[in-house]
Amino acid sequence: MNILMALSQLEVTGAEVYATTVGDELTSRGHNVFYISDTLTKPHQGPSFTLRFNKRSIPRRFWHVSYLVYLIKKHNIQLVHAHSRASSWSCHLACKLTGTPMVTTVHGRQPVHASRKKFHAMGNKALPVCETIKAQLIQDLGVAETQLEVSRNGIETTRFNVCEPPKNPRPVITIVGRLTGPKGDLCFRLLSECLDLEKYDVRVVSGSQCDTRFDAFKDNVTFTGYTHDVPKMLSQADLVIGAGRVAMESLLCGRPTLAIGEAASIGIVTPDNVQQAMATNFGDIGPKDLDIDFSNVANDVERVLSQNQCDPELTATIKASYNLTTVVDHLERIYQDVYIDTLRREMPVIMYHRFIQDESEKGVHGTYLHIEMFEKHLKLLKRMGFESLTFEDLAQSNLIRRLEPGKRYIMLTVDDGYADNYHLMMPLLKKYGFKAVVFVVTGETFNRWDVENPDNPETQVSLMTREQIKALADSGVVEIGGHTMSHPKLDNLSRDDQYREIIENKTLLEDLLCKPLTSFAYPFGLHNEDTKSITQDVGYQFAVATDSGPLQLHQDPYQIRRIGIFPRTDVFGLWRKVRGNYLFRKVKE
Repeated sequence: MNILMALSQLEVTGAEVYATTVGDELTSRGHNVFYISDTLTKPHQGPSFTLRFNKRSIPRRFWHVSYLVYLIKKHNIQLVHAHSRASSWSCHLACKLTGTPMVTTVHGRQPVHASRKKFHAMGNKALPVCETIKAQLIQDLGVAETQLEVSRNGIETTRFNVCEPPKNPRPVITIVGRLTGPKGDLCFRLLSECLDLEKYDVRVVSGSQCDTRFDAFKDNVTFTGYTHDVPKMLSQADLVIGAGRVAMESLLCGRPTLAIGEAASIGIVTPDNVQQAMATNFGDIGPKDLDIDFSNVANDVERVLSQNQCDPELTATIKASYNLTTVVDHLERIYQDVYIDTLRREMPVIMYHRFIQDESEKGVHGTYLHIEMFEKHLKLLKRMGFESLTFEDLAQSNLIRRLEPGKRYIMLTVDDGYADNYHLMMPLLKKYGFKAVVFVVTGETFNRWDVENPDNPETQVSLMTREQIKALADSGVVEIGGHTMSHPKLDNLSRDDQYREIIENKTLLEDLLCKPLTSFAYPFGLHNEDTKSITQDVGYQFAVATDSGPLQLHQDPYQIRRIGIFPRTDVFGLWRKVRGNYLFRKVKE
């Protein structure tokens, strides 16, 4: 995807670290990430643009919106991700004007006033970084809970390793954070009221300029300025004092950590209070700003300095909760939710069965299409600019690949494995440069499940031989998927019988093709929770239904909804079905 990260930064903050860290991970996954901000200090991949979001006069804001509209159109931005109040206000309007999906990560408490309540300006989805912010957005600003989803800070946890306790002549206490605003007030009070500056080697790490009130401490405190080597800085401390990312990174290094921020003092982080700490972003967010009791800080410092390391359980909790890969996986899912829901378009997954050459081959169940019409379908898809994907393609990259900018993707699926798939379909796929996924029944030689239907018997049609299945798979235009041994209604079977139908079919095909299968189709589209769990347990990465499942493909990769193609689906009918919004309109109707 083409993603624009928007910030309003005048100095390094947690929001900038978050945006660039997440942005670099997205870039490594193949996304094109752009940045726009007042300033951008952190090294980052991808183009960046300067815009003075903090200049908030009415003419300036008109300029902000106009410039954002220009960037969105010029760079084909598919989604805007804002990270501050100032940037989100302008981005919200620009996205409304251009129809661009937008999310906003909310890094701190929001101001409460009448205009803010009426105009949240957070786009399609707001992502508070902790539970306390989410509660404030609901209670104070009236943001609908359905518009909110907690999305934690992403940390490159591999950069931070538990280190040996330092051997310092005097205990080193490292305070990390801004020296301006509420964090500056917090640091001043810690130095003036809580810490024995003669007893401890106190170091203040900040990218902010010191104002004159800190001059009184310069003989006893080391003001180190900003550092790019955060792990080294943390490893040298006997105790780290900070909030937000500072506390998380300190705990990843195994350092005893006093979590105190703009709103609350959590105290020394322990396994007993880590969930409370996470819910408040380690003290940065609370019910009311600067509601901090400083009276116990000195005692907490004395107590924790007797420890060499923090509890290993804490480090494991932080790794599990803030791991960058997990956080960006979550973000990609949200991006897909917002993008598809806003535009009401999804990659069409269409379903064929068998192909005929003349009227004598027609069936009674409507699961056929004349091969001449199939060729017309492929010609139309070609003219519309479609390219085809298979599940193997998605497994090698990522489901979000289907939203690649400048591309229009479709997936062609074909059920049962009829012999005509080899004789008639494969040559046309090669001719027009399309690929398909063919789901194969392996325990039958013909469509017994339909022929022996007592209520409505079908014409007998041959299935592919082993040799034809192998040739289809080797053609380069077909992925073979599983479809059971005998095409039963799986939801009528016991779990054991379902397992046998699925695993035996999978084993036979994998032995034949000498590679693992990626996808499976439920016969008749019928399944239950046992079916889905078995499909996942045996190693399938995707499973398709027929007319059940969420409208967004990524929301349940084991119940992917498909669009049926029938004998009467002519070129116009196909055009209606593949425009991208067909299922959204159909379900609404």
